[in-house]
Amino acid sequence: MAETFNPTRMELLKAKEKIKLARKGHKLLKQKRDALILEFFKILEKAKDLRGELNAQMKKAFESIAIAQAYHGSVEVEAAALAVQRAPTVEVSVRNIMGVKIPSIQAGGIKEKTLLERGYGAMSSSAKIDETAQAFEKALTMIALLAETENALKKLIKEIEKTKRRVNALEYVVIPRLTEQSRTILFRLDEIERESFFMLKMVKKKMARKKQN
Repeated sequence: MAETFNPTRMELLKAKEKIKLARKGHKLLKQKRDALILEFFKILEKAKDLRGELNAQMKKAFESIAIAQAYHGSVEVEAAALAVQRAPTVEVSVRNIMGVKIPSIQAGGIKEKTLLERGYGAMSSSAKIDETAQAFEKALTMIALLAETENALKKLIKEIEKTKRRVNALEYVVIPRLTEQSRTILFRLDEIERESFFMLKMVKKKMARKKQN
């Protein structure tokens, strides 16, 4: 349904003000979209590097556990794993990127531990088990960091799509509609002015004829 409006000077001023605001909003949203895209690709590169590093670290960790199992046997390695006193803690905070709230994962409990912190005794273990524990601790830290970056990518791509839709709506719908409305009002005002001028001339002619008579 076509939008109705009064062809008045006030409506023309309102339409022009709306166009000005829409163009300003369009510019700001484009800047936001471009900044989000730039941030997305920066994090994407980071995620690619992390995934490659994690794959290499996981390979190293499984090689370490295979060596430990060959040296101690599966039962002893499993006993050392079960002796771990507590699971690592993960803290989640929120950081803001261009209005996008992204969880930041801090793997506080995932770090290189001492034998006492790990829980298994020095007499029942060896450097092979220590190396395996260290390798998996490092892998867990990298998993937490990768989870953060991949979650950030999902949040950013969603916000980029939403911002792009708003930019397109302003560029291809709102601004053209307001511009057309402004032109229509201006056209009608010009018509009214011409009609008024014509009527004024007609009235003057009639008054001139009456004076002559």
